Amino acid sequence: MSETKKPKLRSAEWFGTQDKNGFMYRSWMKNQGIPDHEFQGKPIIGICNTWSELTPCNAHFRQLAEHVKKGILEAGGFPVEFPVFSNGESNLRPTAMLTRNLASMDVEESIRGNPMDAVVLLVGCDKTTPALLMGAASVDLPTIVVSGGPMLNGKLNGKNIGSGTAVWQLHEQMKAGTITLHQFMSAESGMSRSAGTCNTMGTASTMACMAEALGTSLPHNAAIPAVDSRRYVLAHMSGIRIVEMVQEDLRLSKILTREAFENAIKVNAAIGGSTNAVIHLKAIAGRIGVPLELEDWTAIGKGTPTIVDLLPSGRYLMEEFYYAGGLPGAIRRLGEGNLLPHKHALTVNGKSLWQNCEEAPIYDDEVIRPLAKPLIEDGGICILRGNLAPRGAVLKPSAASPHLMKHRGKAVVFEDFDHYKSRILDPDLDVDADSILVMKNCGPKGYPGMAEVGNMGLPPKLLAQGITDMVRISDARMSGTAYGTVVLHVAPEAMAGGPLGIVQDGDFIALDCHNGSLNLDISDDEMASRLAARAGSQAPVAKSGYQKLYIDHVLQADEGCDFDFLLGSRGSAVPRHSH
Repeated sequence: MSETKKPKLRSAEWFGTQDKNGFMYRSWMKNQGIPDHEFQGKPIIGICNTWSELTPCNAHFRQLAEHVKKGILEAGGFPVEFPVFSNGESNLRPTAMLTRNLASMDVEESIRGNPMDAVVLLVGCDKTTPALLMGAASVDLPTIVVSGGPMLNGKLNGKNIGSGTAVWQLHEQMKAGTITLHQFMSAESGMSRSAGTCNTMGTASTMACMAEALGTSLPHNAAIPAVDSRRYVLAHMSGIRIVEMVQEDLRLSKILTREAFENAIKVNAAIGGSTNAVIHLKAIAGRIGVPLELEDWTAIGKGTPTIVDLLPSGRYLMEEFYYAGGLPGAIRRLGEGNLLPHKHALTVNGKSLWQNCEEAPIYDDEVIRPLAKPLIEDGGICILRGNLAPRGAVLKPSAASPHLMKHRGKAVVFEDFDHYKSRILDPDLDVDADSILVMKNCGPKGYPGMAEVGNMGLPPKLLAQGITDMVRISDARMSGTAYGTVVLHVAPEAMAGGPLGIVQDGDFIALDCHNGSLNLDISDDEMASRLAARAGSQAPVAKSGYQKLYIDHVLQADEGCDFDFLLGSRGSAVPRHSH
């Protein structure tokens, strides 16, 4: 029986020649104490690390990388760890979304320009997952995702609290006068008591679930707590698997198919995932060349029940989700109900998504609910269109109030976030429970970076009356940990000349989630007149440096907010450097 022919290694273009260039590449690497035999036909595996002490969610990644290395070495590969820009949402101003594309460029050029045959992506905090997948998709080598995992449950007064979500809840309670400043501050340490990402179904956990649903990680990658020893076992096994993927030439383009994205949209509805997934999946699809449109979220996700009972939509946290069976359990529920569109979709372990999940144990029907007992019957992201959002807007039904899903009210307008912060506290603000809060100029170009400010806190005078939700509309995003009847990602944004920019105090706005409509109740003539009067007056301020690049080239929310010049996969070929 003949031996399987080994594929030609990409790294051999650097280390496999007996000339001046090969001499110099090997010699420089040897200053780290690397012996000759490591360059003799072993797959070179890059470990793309977003470790940073300024990104608390990813601060444990140095240890995680060591376990990946053990797996790579065990399988006969040679690991090389390298850093990339770490865009953590918790500290980075004005928003990590501003630098998602910058991080993706760093990742793309680091992978393409260096001698590696495959790459392991260490991801965690919100934007690191899409940024690294975007960059890797543009190169298209064998790739596997290892997430850092969620932190342990937060604790306050003997009860569990969810990271992020607790902040919004407690802050509103303090504004309403139902808790004191001391009570508010006492939650600070207990909310974040271990390494890891937010423990709610926020954007970090959502994108970890999307990475698993897309097939780019091993099963259970999404939910194992960051400090659980099984997280390190998964990292070790991912290291083993990535070496095998080199031998199989299992590239990212074979995983990230149209079918994979359709599965991910379905899974996002089932888990009550973040609205940010809409933007990030579109951007990843754009890099690998898969067509994905806003309408796909309606066509594929609509009618899918939300069965994972997690904050901010439900009751539990990621720790309970993992103990209940994790994402494979939720996918099994979908598959058994014929709600998984493409069971055959390939994943990085060489098996189909359904093969990975069809016998997944489910230990708790309260956390991973049966299809007949969903958290809500239709958890698909609601896509809205109308004269206020010609190119679309989004709303998360599982986090919204049912009585507000069809609503008509008078607009209370804030020209930007600073105007909101100064005006919302005014006790004389003309606002009631039926009003609709509208914030402009917080989109991709407007903020810039499209910050997570769309979940506007309610006026204190209404909170004091016991009002807990209102319709809110903006061209911003909101944290996946947030909740409420919040319309986001209005496109085109106000700063790009969108109709949102012409809304005035007292205008009536009609929201109808069932029919997917969002309209400003003014005549066509009035609309045209206002737009004409405003034309050219909202051009973004030309800044220098990266912000100028961003404003000049960022696409709108419905297009994924990537840069116009980054769309598509450019492959792994690189001109040979002659020293």
